[in-house]
Amino acid sequence: MPILQLVDVYKRFNDFNAVSGISLNILDGEFLTVVGPSGSGKTTLLRMLAGMEAPSDGNITLRGELINNVPAKERPTCLVFQSLALFPHKTVGENIEFPLKVKNIPPAQRKARALELLQMLRLPESYYAKNVMKCSGGEKQRVALARAFAYDPDVLLFDEPLSALDYKLKKVLEKELKDLHRQSGKTFVYITHSLEEAMVMSDRIAVMRAGKIVQIGTPETIYANPEDEFVAEFFGEVNKFSVSLNEEWGWFSQDTESSLTLRLPTDWPGSEQATVIVRPEYMRFATSAHEFDNVISGTVFNEYSLGSRIQYQVRCGNKSVLVEIPRTLARNAAPDEQVMIGWNAADAFVAEA
Repeated sequence: MPILQLVDVYKRFNDFNAVSGISLNILDGEFLTVVGPSGSGKTTLLRMLAGMEAPSDGNITLRGELINNVPAKERPTCLVFQSLALFPHKTVGENIEFPLKVKNIPPAQRKARALELLQMLRLPESYYAKNVMKCSGGEKQRVALARAFAYDPDVLLFDEPLSALDYKLKKVLEKELKDLHRQSGKTFVYITHSLEEAMVMSDRIAVMRAGKIVQIGTPETIYANPEDEFVAEFFGEVNKFSVSLNEEWGWFSQDTESSLTLRLPTDWPGSEQATVIVRPEYMRFATSAHEFDNVISGTVFNEYSLGSRIQYQVRCGNKSVLVEIPRTLARNAAPDEQVMIGWNAADAFVAEA
């Protein structure tokens, strides 16, 4: 059963549709991440779920009850802001206890709950009396999360809470957030620009563009089976080949120096023009023209170290092709070396041109 349901929801600002006809079921207990470029409508969507904006059209229900015009303070939801919005003059404990104080919970119970949440967020008990402004960025993030859990909401909403943190700390908190989700059983709705965050943490990902959800699915589905060229490019680097139907044999591409006949996956779009998309990790160096379904020749231009992976840029005529290989399988490819690279038809997908 969905805990939140949106049916044909619009949000207009004058003549501009920030959200355009979104219908979405958010399942009870799931971790749903909404991604998209700036201006795609994802923050407006989150503000409507939080009760900070009312939809212009359509309905939003929570556990079957219409909440279009229910104010934020009366919803069983809590929004964790990008800025965290902590009280700078208060201690860590006072920040965490704030929602409990609003509910007139007795002081002893507030403190007991705050200490419990400190433990859950992996902060020392001694931090209870520490001024929050003396905490590091990661510690402040944990305090904000503890305060959100103190509300005991049914749904936690996150507006890019990790965006200001350094890479290493962000990676730690990504895993901690996923662990908290599993431990608490709460419903998480998370907004981010970071595709890596979305892939690591989410049960499902919703991709937005121009106010609409263009695809929703598991991280694996979104990455391996994007529904169009926009989603494919948004979720990582891709190699693209413009192809045309050759009536004598099949498909061919003129992106490279000479025309190239391609074997394609079976899900071609049914038109005479299309784009073949192959992710760099499915490309490999070939030792013969028959080693893969598709093989093209080129010249090594450069290589890039990506930690556990090595990426090569190969110039095939006027086109640059990226080949990405695990470091343990990487080869010595010198600049200007002539090489063949290939991929199998099953590792590509086709979008309409």
